[in-house]
Amino acid sequence: MTSIDSKNLPKHVAIIMDGNGRWAKKRALNRIRGHEEGTESVRVVVRTSREIGISWLTLYAFSEENWKRSRLEIDALMGILKRFLKSELEEMLENNIRFNTIGRIDKLPTDIQGIIRKTIEQTSQNNGMVLSLALSYGSKQEILRAVQDIAARVEAGVLSPKAITEQTISDSLYTVGIPDPDLLIRTSGEYRVSNFLLWQIAYSEIYIAPVLWPDFRKEEYLGAIEAYQKRERRFGAVPEGEFI
Repeated sequence: MTSIDSKNLPKHVAIIMDGNGRWAKKRALNRIRGHEEGTESVRVVVRTSREIGISWLTLYAFSEENWKRSRLEIDALMGILKRFLKSELEEMLENNIRFNTIGRIDKLPTDIQGIIRKTIEQTSQNNGMVLSLALSYGSKQEILRAVQDIAARVEAGVLSPKAITEQTISDSLYTVGIPDPDLLIRTSGEYRVSNFLLWQIAYSEIYIAPVLWPDFRKEEYLGAIEAYQKRERRFGAVPEGEFI
C-alpha cells in the first residue's frame, strides 16, 4: 500500500501524458481509442491531486509539434478536449478547482477557444487546486516569445538590459504566477522532456513511469508522489555538515 506524507507533498506536479497511441496499438485499436481512454487517467489524476492536497497540476495535453499529426487525429483530439471541458466543469466547480491554460490558445478552433474562456471565467473564483492544460504548447516557442517581448521593451526604452533578471524572463512566460514544478512525471518509460517547461523544470525532480498513460491511474500516481518524497532536494547546494 502506497504511503503518502501529507506534509511533504510537491506543490506543483507537471505531467507529460505519453503512450495513448501505443496503448491502442497493443490492443489492435485505432489511436483515437487510446486518446479517449487517456481522458479517464486525466480524471483520476485530477481527482487524486485534489484529494491529497496538490496545489498546482499541469498536464501536457497538446504540443506545438502535435499539429504535424494527421487532420483526422487532430480533429479527434479537439473533439475529446471539447467534451472533456464540458463534462468536467461541474466537478471543477464542486471541488474548488480553478482552470487555466498555457500555450498558443489562439491556434485552437474558435469554438474551443470560447469554451476555454468560459471555463476559466466560471472557475476564476475557485481558490483550491489550479489545473493547467498545456495546449498548442512548446517551451522553445514560449522562451522565444519571452525574449522577443523583453527585447521590444528594451528597444522601447522601458527596460534596461542590465535590469533583466531570471525573474524578468519568468514573468514573460505563459506560466507567470505559477510556481515551477517540484515534480515532473513522464509516462510510457521514455526518457525525454519533449519541449515541455524547459525553463521551469530546471530543478524539478523527474519521475519516469513505465506504464502507458491510459494505464496510469491512482496507484501509479501515488507511487510517483511517494518516490518524490524519498528524494533529497538540494537545488545545487551541499547539505549542512557535509564537506567535499
